[in-house]
Amino acid sequence: MPKGPATQKFLEVKEIKDDVIIIKNGALRAVLMASSINLALKSEQEQEAVIYQYQNFLNSLDFTAQFLIQSRKINIDEYLNELKKLGEFQENELLKIQTTEYIDFIKTFTEMQNIMSKTFYIIVPFAAAEKIQEGVLDKILGIFQKKPVSEQSEAEEKFIQNKIQLTHRVENVKSGLLSLGIKSEMLKNEELTELFFRLYNPGEEEKKFTKKS
Repeated sequence: MPKGPATQKFLEVKEIKDDVIIIKNGALRAVLMASSINLALKSEQEQEAVIYQYQNFLNSLDFTAQFLIQSRKINIDEYLNELKKLGEFQENELLKIQTTEYIDFIKTFTEMQNIMSKTFYIIVPFAAAEKIQEGVLDKILGIFQKKPVSEQSEAEEKFIQNKIQLTHRVENVKSGLLSLGIKSEMLKNEELTELFFRLYNPGEEEKKFTKKS
């Protein structure tokens, strides 16, 4: 049976480099994973303060940012397997029975409640401004250039400069979130790769657990 087109063909991502996503048009993206706060546990006054600070945070940004919430059904098969092993090695008969009952309770509870885990991400973008037409001074200075720069070196230099600008934006976002009591960290290469894998292969993680049982 012929395979369908690879997932990469449908992605706008060119590559992941130095903890940064490079889009096919040359723009950069950084992804932050953020903690969360439970407004329901705060008083009405505290809730209003948090909302006001969040509004100030959004208004302080001079660039667009994307907020992504990923919801996944919690897979506890591995946890239940560990409990089952502990129960089998338990010498006390009463504790063995209680462990079995606890396993049954957890399985029933999670099936009925459909418990989900939520992960919060902030995508911070940066795209270099369009190149300005060279002026007379630029042309004069270009005459005295000692040696031409290779396209690869020029592209690397542009990437470094653009990443510096992106990093400034990331720090602004992290600082703004911290004022709300929310901690955030920029994802590294491996974490970004894993994030994309999970987004486009939602069933793979489920398969890993079912193979073990």
